[in-house]
Amino acid sequence: MKDVADLIGRILLAALFLYEAYDSLFFFDKNLETLISYGLTWNPRLLMYAGIVTLVSGGILVLIGYYARVGAFLLLLYWLPFSLIVYAFWNDPIELQRLHGLMLMRNLSLCGGLLLLLAHGSGKYSVKRLIHRLRLPK
Repeated sequence: MKDVADLIGRILLAALFLYEAYDSLFFFDKNLETLISYGLTWNPRLLMYAGIVTLVSGGILVLIGYYARVGAFLLLLYWLPFSLIVYAFWNDPIELQRLHGLMLMRNLSLCGGLLLLLAHGSGKYSVKRLIHRLRLPK
């Protein structure tokens, strides 16, 4: 049961980040304006492209379970600063503080899931394990 839960958890985590990459890519201009509105004015196009590459590569690595720890680390490098910048509820007006506080806690719990993946690896059902089992003896 633990191995199936690892697989489903990896699929659900990867789905979120791959969807975020899709959204960032197909609504690039709108997301670029939003990025600039948060005060990130240093080369925003480069930041957007780097974020999309990080989301896609990390999401795929987590999804297939091949170097899932590296993928989780990449996603954590993106998601933690993203969450602290976008949902900085302490800077928001009173009417948005509660909502943004809840969103920040949700994103921090996703960071916790990524940390668990970093600590425990991809589990039994992964491409990495499949490659390891299919190695021919010397």
